[in-house]
Amino acid sequence: MDGHEKAQKAQNAQNAQKNGLQKMPIESLGVTNLIKPRTDLSDAQVNQICDVIRETSFAIHRYFGPGFREKVYERALVHRLSKARIKVDVQPSVMIDDEDGTELIEEVMDLIIERAVIVEIKAIRETSNADIAQLLGYLKATSFRHGLLVNFGGPAFFIKKYFL
Repeated sequence: MDGHEKAQKAQNAQNAQKNGLQKMPIESLGVTNLIKPRTDLSDAQVNQICDVIRETSFAIHRYFGPGFREKVYERALVHRLSKARIKVDVQPSVMIDDEDGTELIEEVMDLIIERAVIVEIKAIRETSNADIAQLLGYLKATSFRHGLLVNFGGPAFFIKKYFL
C-alpha cells in the first residue's frame, strides 16, 4: 500500500467515524455503566414495587391528563418516585443479548425502577401490538423479568404488567 492509499484509507476511516459508521467489534465497545437487574428481590417484592409505580402513574394521569409529550410524564414519574425514596434510573443502558448469551448492543430504556422493573412510557392515543412487542423484546433479550407498559396519552389511563 503506497502513501496515497494509506492517506485515503485513513480519510475514509475518519469520515466513517464522524458519521457514526465505524465498525467496531463487540468486545471493543468499552461498555460501562450498564444496568443489571437485581437478583435479591422476590416476585412478591417486585409486585409491591409495581403497585407503587401503578398508583403513582395513575395519580400523574389524574393531575396532568392526556396531551403532554412523553418526557413530561417521565419526569413527573421520576420526581414522584424519587420523593418516595424509590430508586429510578432514567434513560439507562442495558445490554441486549443473543440467545446464546452473546452481548450484541446497548439499548436505552425509558426507566428502570429499583433495578427490577423496566418501565416503557408512552403518550399516544392507544397502545398497539408493536408497543407490547417492544417491551416483551426488552424482557426477552435482557435479564429483566418484569416490565410495565404505561400510556398517559389516551383518554383513559393504561398500564399493564408483563412478566417473563
